[in-house]
Amino acid sequence: MEFEFDDNLSAVRDLSESIFAAKSGVDRLREVESAGGFDAKLWKLLAESDILGIALPEEVGGAGLGMLGLAAVLEQQGRRVAQVPLWSVMTTAALPIAEFGSPEQKAKWLPGLLDGSVIVAGAFETGHGADLPVRAEASGGGWTLRGTVESVTAADVATALLVPVEMPGGDTSVMIVPTGNLVRTSLNVTNHESNSAVSFDGAVVTAADVLPGDGTAIFDWTMRRARVALAALAVGVCEEALAMAAKYTSERIQFGRPISTNQAVSVRAADAYLDTESIRLTAQRAAWLMDTGAESEAEAAALVAKWWASRGGLRVVHATQHLHGGIGADIDYPIHRYFLWGRQIAFSLGSAGAIGMELGNVLEKGASIGAPV
Repeated sequence: MEFEFDDNLSAVRDLSESIFAAKSGVDRLREVESAGGFDAKLWKLLAESDILGIALPEEVGGAGLGMLGLAAVLEQQGRRVAQVPLWSVMTTAALPIAEFGSPEQKAKWLPGLLDGSVIVAGAFETGHGADLPVRAEASGGGWTLRGTVESVTAADVATALLVPVEMPGGDTSVMIVPTGNLVRTSLNVTNHESNSAVSFDGAVVTAADVLPGDGTAIFDWTMRRARVALAALAVGVCEEALAMAAKYTSERIQFGRPISTNQAVSVRAADAYLDTESIRLTAQRAAWLMDTGAESEAEAAALVAKWWASRGGLRVVHATQHLHGGIGADIDYPIHRYFLWGRQIAFSLGSAGAIGMELGNVLEKGASIGAPV
């Protein structure tokens, strides 16, 4: 694969950079965080700029740039730690509806997702079958749901949630569940984004709410993209945190010279750079495999990217905060926000240890990290 973006992806990256840089300053972030963690004005602007449709196929009104296009946008969001649920809405709702939804489901949900008037988020957690937190009980011509998903990004502002459900026979189905009758309890999560625990108890769904096809396959397809999206977001978080640390250590004078000239400082910054590039390259590789239809190879590649985002990403945000010395411990100083985002990403949809176990199981089945180039 080519690791340099082509003209289309470069244009998407540049447009995203200009939007996030202009609309996600520190003062605006503080304002949004204190008001629930969702920047509705920025979301509307992203819709008006056609950013929300970057990854969706052209036949449903998107730009058709796939996961690489979404990765280009998410990297720029991460650089500004902008409070919009792009990774969640795009990969755990919009993309699976576009890929697996019935014509009626696509017509009902995708236009609103593209123009920003409707938010559908995914209530996904790790695990299959009996490990799923939500189960269905037969009820008349449909099903009644039971169970709680403990953490759902953007549930507070969502019109509907896409949720994997254990069916009465033990199979998995993925359903679109309107939020009107759900109990949503707002959470104050690490990075202060919009997030809630959601109780599905008593929600009634019909066959029209179920994505057609093998629910387990849909779950796995969606989870791969969600993890790669988190890795792409981590690239921007780590990249900007490292740039901030480089600037600070170059300007901080101690004993007559910048502290960046100390070997311990420069080596730690170099390690952080290597970790950041490892996240970038593995995320791009996994996204490329998905865009080229190599789903079997993408299974392991997505886990590798998420492992780097969890393990390497944590090292970067710890290092960059430490390189700021005492000011790094000031929770009002900008670098602390990147530390919080790095930790949120690291433990979303699997910590490094959990991802490592999954990767080991995949490799035992004979899967490769990525297709040969």
